[in-house]
Amino acid sequence: MNFPKKLHPSLLSVLMCLVAVTAHAQRKPNVVFFLVDDLGQRDVGCYGSRFYETPAIDQLAGEGVRFENAYSTCHVCSPSRASILTGKYPARLDLTDWLGGRPERDYEKLHSAERARALPEGEVTLATTLQAHGYATANYGKAHLRRDPKSYGFDEAITGWVRNFYYPFAPAYTGKLPAKAGDYFTDKLTDAALDFIERHHDRPFFVHLEHFAVHDPIQGRKDLVEKYRRKLAATPPADGPDYILEPNPDGPALSNQELKAIEQDQTFDHTQDQRVWWVKQRQDNIEFAAMVEAVDESLGRIRTKLKALGLEENTIVIFTSDNGGMAASNQYCEITKPRQALDRRFSTSNLPLRGAKGWNYEGGIRVPLIVYWPGRTKANQTSKALVTGTDYYPTLLEMLDLPALPNQHVDGQSFVPALMGEAYRRGPIFWHFPHYSNHGYQSPNGAIREGNYKLIEYFENHSIQLFNLNQDLGEQRDLSLEQPAVAKRLLVRLQNWRKEVDAKMPAIKAR
Repeated sequence: MNFPKKLHPSLLSVLMCLVAVTAHAQRKPNVVFFLVDDLGQRDVGCYGSRFYETPAIDQLAGEGVRFENAYSTCHVCSPSRASILTGKYPARLDLTDWLGGRPERDYEKLHSAERARALPEGEVTLATTLQAHGYATANYGKAHLRRDPKSYGFDEAITGWVRNFYYPFAPAYTGKLPAKAGDYFTDKLTDAALDFIERHHDRPFFVHLEHFAVHDPIQGRKDLVEKYRRKLAATPPADGPDYILEPNPDGPALSNQELKAIEQDQTFDHTQDQRVWWVKQRQDNIEFAAMVEAVDESLGRIRTKLKALGLEENTIVIFTSDNGGMAASNQYCEITKPRQALDRRFSTSNLPLRGAKGWNYEGGIRVPLIVYWPGRTKANQTSKALVTGTDYYPTLLEMLDLPALPNQHVDGQSFVPALMGEAYRRGPIFWHFPHYSNHGYQSPNGAIREGNYKLIEYFENHSIQLFNLNQDLGEQRDLSLEQPAVAKRLLVRLQNWRKEVDAKMPAIKAR
């Protein structure tokens, strides 16, 4: 822009500032999508945790919108992550289990359904779309879609599995994530994201930070572990059991006497035959608590960098998780083992939510969600709107004033009205898991939530459970016999949805 040569210096300075402000206002907002692995909704202070300390997350909630009814599209990782990037349900993508998956077992009555072994080719991801609109895009951490993130829209990517949270982390990060002996993975991943933000501060960017924490191996940063060791020692003992047995709802009900017998004979075969699983009832794992706080520090560091670069007021931050907390172990673990061994296998408690990662109870699928949209939403807001993983794609496009792609994010719905505090009705949310999970021996199943009601259908014996989540958040009272009309309506809708998306179903094994 050319200004008159004889313009007074003070007026010239004002005009230059106005030009800079205008240019900043015209720039598209940046996006930081902060995705935590296996973080249950109740693992965050502002969602009720009294043991884990999450000041940065709580501050984000105080400045943004906190959702009480946010869900992942699956209770395990890969399908959930694919939905976020594609706007499609796992059943429509045929990507219905974590990539790798669990081998079939002889005792299982059903063959696992056919499934995709990677993110399907041809999907126009959220990253691809933002890239096409001039965004610099980066993916750090656990992508877990068995494709190079650069093939689906990311300019830069440092991703892979983690074997150890202390250096060396895993071969996938050798030469890609600068680190040395003593370095902690969560911190170094954050360093990579900060470096990207620094290098691209002068153009719109999309940072998809997929923390591997708080997934196992459950290894906290040593300084924080000691902090929580002291905190636990000063915490009065709680009432009630440390663990409970959850039986398979698709099989014959077990009596209290039968459950007691299993408690006395904690062998893998006995538990497998009876189809029961231990679920943790306490948030008292000091290693896990340290992992949670390290993730919280990561968010704090990201926001501090944005503020230092003058980008905080032009950056949307979304904080959420890929599924519920690992309150049930990854493979069976007898609770008679030493405490240190148990803390490596059971991470947290999801109470008052039932179940855990790997289950379609609320503990497996209800996740924290906080959205910070500076200058647009009121601070310290709480929303009861239903939201699921397919909804981020259309929501972000609307937030960024970009054209919708309804043929791509076909299963998503923008929740911008909910962000603005306006009336919002999403309609039903669906889940489909035609497999046996690592985290429990429940039958393969699917679920629907519509309004306050939630129905789960199991595929071995076609049992159903119906819950009113408004009255029974812990899913303890099955209403399927008391309210058969509601159960039938939701079951028909769930089955019709499976036909609509061509959901693959498990097959009965030949006898």
